[in-house]
Amino acid sequence: MTYVPTWAGFLYLAVVLDALNMAVGQRRPSGVIHHSDQGSQYTSIAFGLRCKEAGVRPSMGSVGDAYDNAMCESFFATLECELLGRRKFQTKAEARMAIFEFIEGWYNPGRRHSALGYLSPIDYERKALAGLKASSQ
Repeated sequence: MTYVPTWAGFLYLAVVLDALNMAVGQRRPSGVIHHSDQGSQYTSIAFGLRCKEAGVRPSMGSVGDAYDNAMCESFFATLECELLGRRKFQTKAEARMAIFEFIEGWYNPGRRHSALGYLSPIDYERKALAGLKASSQ
């Protein structure tokens, strides 16, 4: 979780790699595990019920495990360097929109990821689907 300063006060931003509701709604996955640290937002009853409702199994790392947050910390570093460090926001709405455009317009669909063989998520999924189609023929 991080905070985004605006002239109207702070906007708090928490991220989940491939946000739960979006992943369930867009991809209809099965056998999904949601791994997190032991932050109160993830140990809450409400979050546990949402996971159960979505058919997602929650998983948590051990207390103080720095590796749990490594991917999110990398994301926050990119967000800070490429967006937040370059812009000042007058309103929380302006910050929300800029962050949404950054995440959904570039970071999630188009940014190349080393863990995906330096492909963007869209290209990685297309390649995986093409491979599945070819193997089923």
